[in-house]
Amino acid sequence: MNPSPLLAQQLQKITDKSFVVGIIGLGYVGLPLMWTFHKNQMPVLGFDIDPAKIVAIEKGIPYIKHLGKEMMETLANSDIANATADFSRIPEADALMLCVPTPLDGHREPDMSFVVNTTEMVSKHLRKGQLVILESTTYPGTTEELIIPLLEKGSGLKVNDDFFVAYSPEREDPGNKDFQTATIPKVVGGYGEEALALALALYSTSIVKMVPVSDCKTAEAVKLTENIFRSVNIALVNELKQVYHAMDIDVHEVIEAAATKPFGFMKFTPGPGLGGHCIPIDPFYLTWKAREYDMNTRFIELAGEVNIGMPRYVVERATEALNSQKKAMNGSKVLIVGIAYKPDVDDMRESPSFHIMDRLEELGATVEYFDPFVPIVPTLREFGHWKGTESIEWTQENVGSYDLVLIATNHSTIDYQELTNWAQLVVDSRNACPKNAKVWKA
Repeated sequence: MNPSPLLAQQLQKITDKSFVVGIIGLGYVGLPLMWTFHKNQMPVLGFDIDPAKIVAIEKGIPYIKHLGKEMMETLANSDIANATADFSRIPEADALMLCVPTPLDGHREPDMSFVVNTTEMVSKHLRKGQLVILESTTYPGTTEELIIPLLEKGSGLKVNDDFFVAYSPEREDPGNKDFQTATIPKVVGGYGEEALALALALYSTSIVKMVPVSDCKTAEAVKLTENIFRSVNIALVNELKQVYHAMDIDVHEVIEAAATKPFGFMKFTPGPGLGGHCIPIDPFYLTWKAREYDMNTRFIELAGEVNIGMPRYVVERATEALNSQKKAMNGSKVLIVGIAYKPDVDDMRESPSFHIMDRLEELGATVEYFDPFVPIVPTLREFGHWKGTESIEWTQENVGSYDLVLIATNHSTIDYQELTNWAQLVVDSRNACPKNAKVWKA
């Protein structure tokens, strides 16, 4: 491929490290991406509608705990990293990476409002030569059917003649110490050869391995497939947990033994339900899109039903545990241990803990929580009624005052033997505690 003059100009800027990387949305995806490019001496300009995040970056104050203070202080003192809430500065960037939420609406259908609003805003400032990359997880066809028409309509420019478009799904795993943004292979699909070449050249400056695919919709499908695979397998072990409990078999012992097989088995761990932005949501994006083709996704939907039902199962086990002590859930004090969706992070997106807490309150329980990573519940898109609730102090007197302690997230910083000694009764949905007469598995 002989590059057009426009592509050649942008490729040269990448080589010279004068190519400015713009990142829109400085959350769990955008902020690590900003850091990854900065570490490789690429100038970065971050955008976010939340002025508190901009101030935090300017002052070096961590707002995502697992990313650490050192990273934030480095960004704050850098000459090539800036953050702003002023979207009129979009023309300063050579690439614009959209890292915005793609949640579900009340009918469990895609809520594309964040993507649409961001794209329309970008289109008003789009200039010739820019590369626009969507990183948000979405249904196949989003880039071609939604993003490109909005960009062309709002800017008056023509894709591939005036600007480039690609899709590259985020693969973040908050708190994973083995893999970070720079070491996770990057799937990239471009809208045309030149867009793909430019996106690959850009990501190659900072990420260890490129995985180019034939087009944007293929890249979009890759991300959904990864998370549907996890959703289905987690649903399987969640269902097995309930079946084996009825048979008086420890599902965790079964899984650990099965995992010793060196081929043909992949270990998944049951829990109280799915959390995080991806796995509870992404399968429904494909389910929704499949209807356009008169296709049913029965397997995916069944897995969703199993996983969505897990918080209710945990509450049922909690009720049984209290009944064994001749207590009712109505009027009991319950302590939830862990409201982050996974261990050792402060990420609460789609956390099953909140579903459990709501259900317990509906049954008449008084509910409080302890989480060393979440001292106070911030504003959430869902469960706004928990905003401002504070974590209790971790003392023997406090823990021992609850009729029931329910472990929803197994943070490694918690001493579970201590918890078991202090608590009157424990329901453990994460297999965190040693076997004990006080401990009910859920």
